[in-house]
Amino acid sequence: LCCGTNAESPLLQCVLTGRWTNDLGSNMTIEAVNKAGNFAGSYHTAVTSTTNEIQLSPLQGSQHRTNEKSQPTFGFTVNWSFSDSITVFVGQCFVDKEGREVLKTMWLLRSHVDGIRDDWKATRVGTNVFTRLQPQK
Repeated sequence: LCCGTNAESPLLQCVLTGRWTNDLGSNMTIEAVNKAGNFAGSYHTAVTSTTNEIQLSPLQGSQHRTNEKSQPTFGFTVNWSFSDSITVFVGQCFVDKEGREVLKTMWLLRSHVDGIRDDWKATRVGTNVFTRLQPQK
């Protein structure tokens, strides 16, 4: 590949479609991105703060569609099937210097609370790094 000591390779395109895993062991599948930049998929988390059984959860998202951008920005929402909470992720799809696709994300998790007095503890923030689970065919 190109470019010696560069941190990333701008010549290769990062594609969201496919199967991904993150630094916590959670897995996600992103279906095809349509012409408008919208996509759907599923998320299977490896971590939870509830005692409920973890279930596959749906996700909906959007990618910034610009032909000149090979490393697009994106966002998606996961509606957790096993709890009354929602997580929104934002990030960018990068190609690293070895040619591997990497999704760098930041998320907000909103959990249900019983009243406004508990609002202060209802939102969490964090980061995840996703790598492709299997090569795209």
